[in-house]
Amino acid sequence: MTLALTPRGLRALGHILPCAIGRGGLTGDKREGDLATPRGTWRVTGLFYRPDRLAPPAPWARPIRPGDLWSDAPEDPAYNSLVRAPHAPSHEALRRADPMYDIILTTDWNDAAVPGCGSAIFIHRWRRPRWPTAGCIALAPGDLAWLAARAAPGTAIRV
Repeated sequence: MTLALTPRGLRALGHILPCAIGRGGLTGDKREGDLATPRGTWRVTGLFYRPDRLAPPAPWARPIRPGDLWSDAPEDPAYNSLVRAPHAPSHEALRRADPMYDIILTTDWNDAAVPGCGSAIFIHRWRRPRWPTAGCIALAPGDLAWLAARAAPGTAIRV
């Protein structure tokens, strides 16, 4: 399966899933904190879910545990990767009070962890319909669950 961003949404298996992108639009020069969604071809690398809120969306899904974080500090040796609390450098909590990260598809955007080239570029639930993100792609809850059940590691995402 290949996912492709179109003007109408994210195309997957013949479906168009309405989506939101970064508040900063699309960019070919992604920088940490620019609020833009990076252009290019990414790959799905992981699938995380909140086991206290839902069943695994796919057999390969990994539960989000209390203390799971994602480093977004360019100076951190663990930049753009899963870390565990306590973690002093800047990070995002994956286990949130709101449902936005109840399902997360992680991507290989900046897998090399080049400092400042962007981190935590995920596919996750939107806050509100088409409400801009900080650089991720966001979907309606039902569309995200549908996609998570069908995506696999290595699924291409063309932006």
